[in-house]
Amino acid sequence: MTTDFFNLDNPAFWDIMERFAMNLVFLFLLLRVVYYRFSRKVNYLFGFFLMGIVIFFIGALLKIVAMEFQMAIGLFAIFTILNLRTISFDVKNMAYLFAVIAISVINALDLRGTFPFLGVVIFNMIIIASAFILEYLLKRKDKYSTHPIIYDNLEMLKSQNKKELITNVAEMTGLDVKKVRVRRVNYKERTAVLDIYYEA
Repeated sequence: MTTDFFNLDNPAFWDIMERFAMNLVFLFLLLRVVYYRFSRKVNYLFGFFLMGIVIFFIGALLKIVAMEFQMAIGLFAIFTILNLRTISFDVKNMAYLFAVIAISVINALDLRGTFPFLGVVIFNMIIIASAFILEYLLKRKDKYSTHPIIYDNLEMLKSQNKKELITNVAEMTGLDVKKVRVRRVNYKERTAVLDIYYEA
């Protein structure tokens, strides 16, 4: 064990921690104040927060060890998306995922002496403000929240069972379901992915 093992008196370490604190603030604003307010999806909130934290530290440390930063982050982002291909992940959540990656990468960059700190803050606020404005405008147009579910009673998907399907899904989810849309059907596994529309 080296003598530097417990020595944190290093400017690089404290600089990373300062940027990490800033990153947490902006992730909180994006995810808790904007995303959760409009979606109420706790599981995604957890995943996005943890992903943002991990990406920040990977980005900050890659810069220190002088790896090709852009390539490393690009590959990391690609593999992150590919890892999510097996779950039902809509475009809106995908956009939030990219926003989390963007904020974390921007804040992980060590731009001292090359770019003003206020500029980084402004970029973060533009991303967060854009998400809020878009959510607000779209929320006014569509008064229902939506969420995908996996449904295993294909018999209920027939057009004559529309009302019974809505009632059944409402009982299953405990939500005030107003509309159901069939996204895709897997006849081999006898399951379907449904988009449910409900009053939040």
